[in-house]
Amino acid sequence: MKLRALALIATLLAPAAAAADVVTEWNEITLATAAAGKHGAADASRTTALVHVAIFDAVNAIEGRYTPYKVTASAPAGAAPEASAVAAAYGALVRLYPDQKGALDQAYAKSLGRIADGAAKTAGIAVGETVAARIVALRAGDGAIAPNLYRPLTAPGVYVMTTLPIAFHWGNVTPWVLERGSRFRPGPPPTLTSLEWMRDCEEVRDLGARKSTVRTAEQTDVARFWSVVGPASWDPVLRAVAAAQGRTLVQNARLFALAEMAAADAYIAVFDAKYAFNFWRPITVMRNGSGTMAPIPDWEPLIDTPLHPEYPCAHCITSAAIAAVLEAELGAQFPEITMTSPGAPGVIRRWTTAKAFTDEVSMARIYGGVHYRTSTVVGQSMGRQIGEYAVQRYLKPVR
Repeated sequence: MKLRALALIATLLAPAAAAADVVTEWNEITLATAAAGKHGAADASRTTALVHVAIFDAVNAIEGRYTPYKVTASAPAGAAPEASAVAAAYGALVRLYPDQKGALDQAYAKSLGRIADGAAKTAGIAVGETVAARIVALRAGDGAIAPNLYRPLTAPGVYVMTTLPIAFHWGNVTPWVLERGSRFRPGPPPTLTSLEWMRDCEEVRDLGARKSTVRTAEQTDVARFWSVVGPASWDPVLRAVAAAQGRTLVQNARLFALAEMAAADAYIAVFDAKYAFNFWRPITVMRNGSGTMAPIPDWEPLIDTPLHPEYPCAHCITSAAIAAVLEAELGAQFPEITMTSPGAPGVIRRWTTAKAFTDEVSMARIYGGVHYRTSTVVGQSMGRQIGEYAVQRYLKPVR
């Protein structure tokens, strides 16, 4: 994984990247760096949020178009915003991943090499360096590196799986825009005697089984497509929007900062809820039975079940948070967006609305056999609230 990620950074250094917006360029470098650092989805969401907040506050210190997130830096007249963006991204990443300094130094030099030397460039770099240092310091004690204190339930002498579930502590990480991770905690999952529960079980039993006879070929592709997790599952969408003609550097910096903060908080919120309810996954239900549904001893989901509780759906909350930010940014001007995925090589998916994007993500988790429908609906609702909350309260235009 580390070699592949470093190879991606090398690709980004090639001449073909010369025309890239520095915001989208450093988004890709950030994803590659997090992957090389073997960070999981939640940790990677923290990294992308931190980098893009640093980029935004640095560029905005010069442009002055929006209210800052947390850092107000002094910027001399004429400072180059592109240089500030590059320096902010590099400064954040090299502090988070000092072992990757060599590759980051190369990317930094390449990016800065496309900006004309002079006082404007020097001033922009100084702004970016200042902002990066302050944003990293701001998040130093946010709880992301707290120990995993999950305690498996068992009886004396009885074996249980010895791999700990992931992100047990993540609901206690300091949010970016919310006051607390439980701000939008939902009500409990359906009771095990309800019609809703039986409907959910029967649907995922039939559609989500590895050997399903009712799932279509396209549904199988969709499930595998969305096996990609974390920022890699939403950043291609953001980059496609950012590439639209006429968008400015500060607009893209703001778009990424808002979206990455909303998605990072969506992860905090979803893990707060997941471990609060500790609800069982479809594979557990299918192999043990529930109510009138008999056990299916050999039932397996189409894709691997993530190693954390089921309720609510994490993919659904993050995609809906991203969609809410995009809807606020674009209104009715949502473009057609295409995307590929390492989970389904050769498959291309297209959407013309933010809702179509989030609905597909939700259905993919049912087709994949890892979530119930109610969990996807609840996850989407939480994500929309978080995305709207971010847009309403942060990085507002200066009148």
